[in-house]
Amino acid sequence: MERRVVITGLGAITPIGNSVSETWEGIKNQKCGIDNITLFDTTNFKTKLDAEVKGYDPLKYFEPKQAKRFDKSSQFAIIAAREAVKDSGITKENTNFDRVGIFISSGIGGLKTIEEQCEVNYTKGNNRVSPMFIPMSILNMPAGNIAIEFGFKGESIAIVTACASATHAIGEAFRTIKAGGEDVILAGGTEASICEVGIAGFENMKALSNSTDKNRASIPFDKERNGFVMGEGAGIIVLEELEHALKRNAKIYGELVGFGATTDAYHITSPCPDGECGAKAMIRAMESANLTSDDIDYINAHGTSTHLNDSIETMAIKTALGEASKKVMVSSTKGNTGHLLGAAGGVEAVICLKALEEGIVPPTINYKEKDEECDLDIVPNEVRKTDLNVIMSNSLGFGGHNASIIMKKWKEE
Repeated sequence: MERRVVITGLGAITPIGNSVSETWEGIKNQKCGIDNITLFDTTNFKTKLDAEVKGYDPLKYFEPKQAKRFDKSSQFAIIAAREAVKDSGITKENTNFDRVGIFISSGIGGLKTIEEQCEVNYTKGNNRVSPMFIPMSILNMPAGNIAIEFGFKGESIAIVTACASATHAIGEAFRTIKAGGEDVILAGGTEASICEVGIAGFENMKALSNSTDKNRASIPFDKERNGFVMGEGAGIIVLEELEHALKRNAKIYGELVGFGATTDAYHITSPCPDGECGAKAMIRAMESANLTSDDIDYINAHGTSTHLNDSIETMAIKTALGEASKKVMVSSTKGNTGHLLGAAGGVEAVICLKALEEGIVPPTINYKEKDEECDLDIVPNEVRKTDLNVIMSNSLGFGGHNASIIMKKWKEE
């Protein structure tokens, strides 16, 4: 008999809240976390807006030595992991830490550290580059640092598929637990790439919004959308084998029942024009969950606020769900948080699980101008209270990576 996988803990630090409860309240209250960039001088940049974690002070969370030795991406990951582990109630007394894994991803990793240390190298010489440069900047360190913090000794990996990274991490964690590889896995993503070189790179490829109005910058599915807004933060969930969770009387937020992933094999940044492979990822997720398109109540779309992503994802949803696409609710919470790149799928999984718990569909905020190419029920501007049983969450990444997960309300049978 296949092992079932449930979610027993949530952790988040985002542009609309420094915890899960604050983030969820921000979603329910249509809070927009987008504002002027404060992390560097934007005089020479066209891009003026981002979605930063507000009021962030690492010394509130870490000793000075730790704060100095952790890149911000690791800091965010550890903060979200602490909340998720505490929420789950996992302890050495009720769980074998040799069978707790860490699947934490990032799309870019320690980009700010790389930027800073390259500047040191150019201006002060190679002998002044920090000995912590490599362990601070490499992509696996958020997972490694979480393992060290808690003493978790199961499999620890970082899956990198650009903006699909966190959803891939959650999906692979799901597969690992189902197959008996681990009993518990922390899974999700972290990102802290708001820095001069990060913004410059995306700006020069014409991917970022050039709006100076924070309420009209990240506007998924809106006809006036012109690019995404970069965000930062982390979202982590605790996945657990059902019997293990029941044995320790854990709170269960929902059951992860499906995962599907594909590759466009089309272009390094643009999704395949007909959305065929994005649709196949959704279909694979439904097949693995033994569900049909009529079972899907709500889709948390990738919805980045770029013209191609939103229109092509709309086509993909129509292809995957067929006639059911006319009734399914679809929204993008990137209007609230901006685009957290490799962490997006982790934060959005947390939001989906809270939606399941409370029966509240997150809206697509700041929506004004209808786009005929994006003609799904995008739940514009106001939360919708309704019974939710099955939620799908999509993530798409540069390189053609597509990932979809399906979460279901858990019912004791």
